[in-house]
Amino acid sequence: MRLALVLVHAAVAAGWLGGMLYSLFVVTPKAARFFGRDDDGREAFLTTMASGNRWKVVAMIGVLAMTGVTLVLTDPRASSRLPFYAVKAALLLVATLVFAHVSWRLWPRRLFALAEERPALLARFRRAAYTLVVLVGAAFVLGVAATQPH
Repeated sequence: MRLALVLVHAAVAAGWLGGMLYSLFVVTPKAARFFGRDDDGREAFLTTMASGNRWKVVAMIGVLAMTGVTLVLTDPRASSRLPFYAVKAALLLVATLVFAHVSWRLWPRRLFALAEERPALLARFRRAAYTLVVLVGAAFVLGVAATQPH
């Protein structure tokens, strides 16, 4: 049972990280090249791509939280790994807060932004995306490190 929880937890974390990396380093640059100066077309495309993803990520965060808590509570060596678990939980909490800010604050602003407001908003999106990659990536690494013998 524990192995199944570890696999689900790791797969969901890898899926979240992979999705962010793909969006940041593949989809966004290719959309910019494809649409060129057609800012409205690029925004419509990226909005369509993002539509409905918020709740998928919320579900992933929920699965990470449930499996993570269960793994910690069932780990016979949890006391020696507590620093890893605490830092990982803090990283994922901050990532969740950044994600919530992007989802419920920045996206609505982006949808209704004037053309001249978009560059500043896109810069904020890029900073948030890099922040999320670092936070979720570091949490993933800590999760792997916590499984190693000490």
